[in-house]
Amino acid sequence: MFELPTISLKGKVSETEWQMRIDLAACYRLAYLYGWDDLIYTHISARIPGTDEFLINAFGLTFDEITASNLVKIDIDGNILDIESPYEINPAGFTIHSAVHAVRHDAICVMHLHTNELISVASLKEGLLPLSQYSAFALASLSYHGYEGLAVNEDEKARLQADLGTTNFMLLRNHGGLTCGQTIGDAFMHMYDLTRACQVQLQVMATGAEVIEVEQSIVDGIKAQANVVHTGLTGGQKSWPSMLRKVYRMDPSFAE
Repeated sequence: MFELPTISLKGKVSETEWQMRIDLAACYRLAYLYGWDDLIYTHISARIPGTDEFLINAFGLTFDEITASNLVKIDIDGNILDIESPYEINPAGFTIHSAVHAVRHDAICVMHLHTNELISVASLKEGLLPLSQYSAFALASLSYHGYEGLAVNEDEKARLQADLGTTNFMLLRNHGGLTCGQTIGDAFMHMYDLTRACQVQLQVMATGAEVIEVEQSIVDGIKAQANVVHTGLTGGQKSWPSMLRKVYRMDPSFAE
């Protein structure tokens, strides 16, 4: 058994960065809890507030091994800024994230996952259908990006940026899903809604029965309704404290 290097950055970085590290590590642990991980692949990145520095997972660690201290700090080009870090990142894996962070300064957190449900719906010609309340949340701010192979070509960034626009949900054809959020909690809740929407769609389609679609007028008004439900806050702001408590109960080592 190979033991991970012992790293502790608590007290060695700003309070703002440390809190961001805790939230992002918690998000990775939640992705593992919900079965959204893909071995050591896929990524969740977050901008450290007030900077052009980002946090992302160390390449080679599974999501249940991610901690606040072993997250890697990088710049927009993926260069590692943590001089003492023993870890590397997957340069190809950051291509998509850097494309989004470069043009979407409101996207503090970007989640990109490869779950079966996301890939399946992203591979359907009609894409996500308005079949559930979850799909209404996603369809209110959804875009698509065509598959171009592994995300290693620099010139794909401009096309991904154009396709994403100002949306917070994206299905990458034949590939997976992506969500953006003004907080880590927002990006997580967006991914939760998108994943549930895809799961429900596949289950409904599997019945072969005639479906009832949500009317477009309801989809158009869903943002205003969500604002009422969340009393002026975002879904992530309302739910994230409870998600943090869940991760602390599950394994508090994420916050080390």
